[in-house]
Amino acid sequence: MIMGRVGAVGIGAVLVLAGCGGDAPPPTPTGSPPTRTPPSDTVPTESVPTESAPTESVPTDTAPPEEQPDPAGVVTLAFAGDIHFEDQLRARLDDPDTALGPLADKLSAADLAVVNLESAVGTTGTPEPKRFTFQAPPVAFDALAAAGVDVVTMANNHAMDFGPDGFAETLAAASARRDQLSVVGIGVDQDEAFAPALHDVDGTRVAVLGASTPDDPTADPTDHWAATADDPGIAVALDPAPLLDAVTTARDDADVVVVYMHWGVQGESCPSQSQQQLAGELAAAGADVVVGSHAHRLQGAGLVDDGYVAYGLGNAVWYRQGSAEASATGVLTVTVNDGEVVDEQWAPATIGADGVPEFADGDDAQQMIDDFHHLRDCADVEPLPDR
Repeated sequence: MIMGRVGAVGIGAVLVLAGCGGDAPPPTPTGSPPTRTPPSDTVPTESVPTESAPTESVPTDTAPPEEQPDPAGVVTLAFAGDIHFEDQLRARLDDPDTALGPLADKLSAADLAVVNLESAVGTTGTPEPKRFTFQAPPVAFDALAAAGVDVVTMANNHAMDFGPDGFAETLAAASARRDQLSVVGIGVDQDEAFAPALHDVDGTRVAVLGASTPDDPTADPTDHWAATADDPGIAVALDPAPLLDAVTTARDDADVVVVYMHWGVQGESCPSQSQQQLAGELAAAGADVVVGSHAHRLQGAGLVDDGYVAYGLGNAVWYRQGSAEASATGVLTVTVNDGEVVDEQWAPATIGADGVPEFADGDDAQQMIDDFHHLRDCADVEPLPDR
């Protein structure tokens, strides 16, 4: 059984100023999708040798032992970066079951999959006075669920691109699909925006939170979209106290705590000082896994104190690629055992002209994996043991 938070849907007056878009050309309700059973080879089990009886022979027709389940407390979590359905990607929503292409296989293979939806959801509202405004019809949520996504964060600089009316529709669309998909990072008020989605994975409770704290608030003024005690909006953590409090509370309710951050500086492959500081604070507050996006670039991943941090997952399904760095993407899958990340797997890909990732193999894949690990050099993170 998977448990998710459920809240009322409403909208109040929200002051919205200009926000920034994606990789620039040329220079809350949540629900509970059914638990997926992980592949049997996700975590190997060990057999314990026993002494055989000295006098009795074992009958040759004895039935083979039943397949052993994964050890208790072991879960696999898959993460991808920014997704939207602009321009050439919009037509993919005509068939939501295949809209995310090969990304679906990678996400579906994990026990729980989390992505960032960099878009308002709906068909109404008025575009905000900003350079980039993104909006996808509600079927976008169906496409994500069909691809194996369990949790979507919308704490970003596009969730309110179509103003209060558009945001009200976003909340309503998320509420209508709460049995398929959990949406975090937005809500009818601050409490709901910072509330986690709680999912039960074979007895292991996983809490997922979303929040936004970009380094360039003048170009990306999500502080004006912040949910308050009385107004709907997104989970803005320019003051990190509400986020850290939410993580501490989630720590008491869950075995694994995940935070998906919208943070950093666009176009940068190295995390900023503020990203690194907040990562340490999140780990200290009880976050086991912290992942992020917004830079539209891959950034380093590894251990920060007692937590695992992947600073930037880049674009995942995106309409334009101005450079090789902007089109480099992949799916990060981490294995968590009793709250500790014990393995990481990076499946590298390149976003094609259709906006969908094509996964690499052979020598190309190995080179891209090596490149991803080299991003640790400027991220002040430690590799997992024995890597």
